[in-house]
Amino acid sequence: MAAVWDEMKNFTDTRDADTPDEIWFTEHPPVFTLGLNADRSHVIAPGDIEVLQIDRGGQVTYHGPGQLIAYVLLDLRRRGTDIRKLVTSLENAVIDSVSTEGVSAYARRDAPGVYIDGRKFAALGLRVRRGCSYHGLAVNVAMDLEPFERINPCGFAGLEVTQLAAFTRYDGIETYRPVLEKSLLSVLDTG
Repeated sequence: MAAVWDEMKNFTDTRDADTPDEIWFTEHPPVFTLGLNADRSHVIAPGDIEVLQIDRGGQVTYHGPGQLIAYVLLDLRRRGTDIRKLVTSLENAVIDSVSTEGVSAYARRDAPGVYIDGRKFAALGLRVRRGCSYHGLAVNVAMDLEPFERINPCGFAGLEVTQLAAFTRYDGIETYRPVLEKSLLSVLDTG
């Protein structure tokens, strides 16, 4: 996780007005991440899982195998957009990506991310520096959800977390990635 974080910061710091935007897809080994101003009390029982404070927004979340991470490295100035519009675009991309499976997912204005039946399956955390975004979103596809019980996900005690495998045919990140990528490209190209 730390190596990818360093790469994102370096990409953002060295890009110029002609640097193309990029989306990086990855999967991380088990790690809890805390946002820049996160409250450590939301990490209840990390056990043997590393806790890493990083420079994105938001509170605490878990990353692990079976979760697809999409880092969005975008020049917001060039796109004529802002962080709130980007968050909405990312949420809409995730919602669109599961609608083809007949899943009714939705976003909440008071708690960024994407939900199914009150349970969160996609979290967002972004950073804007030099007018450009990095970090992005994490979608639980088919993973061990137990580590989420060791934290207050996104700073909400009692927030239930779920995954796409419980509602869709997506049984791994390999089956879901092309669908999410298509949705992200569609929403970001028009948004």
